[in-house]
Amino acid sequence: MKTVIKTTRLQKVYNGSVAPVTAVNDVNLEFYEGEFTAIVGPSGSGKTTFLNLIGGLDKPTAGHVHIEGVDISTMKESKLFDFRLRNIGFIFQSYNLIPVLTAKENVSFIMLLQKRPRAQMERRAVEMLEQVGLEDKLNSRPNQLSGGQQQRVAVARALASKPKFVLADEPTANLDTKSAFNLLDIMLRLNKEENITLIFSTHDQRVIDRARRVITLVDGAVSEDKAVSAEKNV
Repeated sequence: MKTVIKTTRLQKVYNGSVAPVTAVNDVNLEFYEGEFTAIVGPSGSGKTTFLNLIGGLDKPTAGHVHIEGVDISTMKESKLFDFRLRNIGFIFQSYNLIPVLTAKENVSFIMLLQKRPRAQMERRAVEMLEQVGLEDKLNSRPNQLSGGQQQRVAVARALASKPKFVLADEPTANLDTKSAFNLLDIMLRLNKEENITLIFSTHDQRVIDRARRVITLVDGAVSEDKAVSAEKNV
C-alpha cells in the first residue's frame, strides 16, 4: 500500500489559563491511499486538532506532517493554501458555508478558486447536490436550510472538486439516519471510484461501522489502531 500521509512525532500544545494543554501528543501514523479511516475518542481527546494539523489548518508545536512526501508543516502559508486547494476537501462540524451564496454557489466555490470552466463547475455542483438529495435547494441560501441540509451542502462542496483527500470533522452529527447512510454511501462510492482517501473524526457509530480502519485517541495520543475487514463494509 502507498503511504500518502505520514505524521512523525506530531505534537500540538496550547497555552492554557493555568498550564499548557497538550492536544496532540507524539503521534506517529501512516495513512494509505484510498483508506477510509475513523478517528475516534472521547471529547477533548485531540481528534479535531489532529485533523487540523494533517490538513494544514494549524501548525504543529513539534513534529512533521508529510503528504505525498511533502512536509506541509514547514510550508509558507501561500504555498500551503494552494496545496490544500488542489488536494484536500474539508467537511467541518459547523458547516462553514458562505451566508450570501446559494447552495449551488457554495458547492462551486472551491472549483471557482481552482479556476475551473464555469459550465463544468455548474454541472458538477448540480450533480453533487442531486446526489445529497438537495436538487430542489439549488438557489437556497444557508439561512433558508436546516442544519442537516447545510451539512449536506458542505459534504457536496468537499467532494465536488474530487480531491485526493477528504478530512471530515463529525460530518454526520446533524443528520438523521437515512441522510447519514446516504452520505456515507456517496463518500464510500467516491472512495472506491476516485480512490479518495477519507479520514473522519467521529463519535457516530454509523460512521465507525463503515470505516475500514479505526484509530482511537486518548489525551492526544494513539491508544489503538486497528484495521477492519473490508467484508464488513460491503
